[in-house]
Amino acid sequence: MEYYVYILASKRNGTLYIGVTNDLSRRVYEHRRSKGKSFSSKYLINKLVYYEEFDSISDALQREKVLKKWYRKWKIELIESVNSEWKDLYQDLY
Repeated sequence: MEYYVYILASKRNGTLYIGVTNDLSRRVYEHRRSKGKSFSSKYLINKLVYYEEFDSISDALQREKVLKKWYRKWKIELIESVNSEWKDLYQDLY
């Protein structure tokens, strides 16, 4: 099974959300469809701008913890190292 650490953004340099899942397309879809008081719906965070794939859930969870502790500047540099235009990568999953 594959696991993913992903970063969603509200817009370029906007609010960021970092998560872990074993089904990236399903999880991004859930973020896009979420309503109510969730963090992603409150801040309109629905654009997949970065993700990494792992073979182990423990490795994915560890990476998520590390990224969540990073400075915002480092997160933006990570995103821009592979996605300089902040393109929504969700469509590329298919």
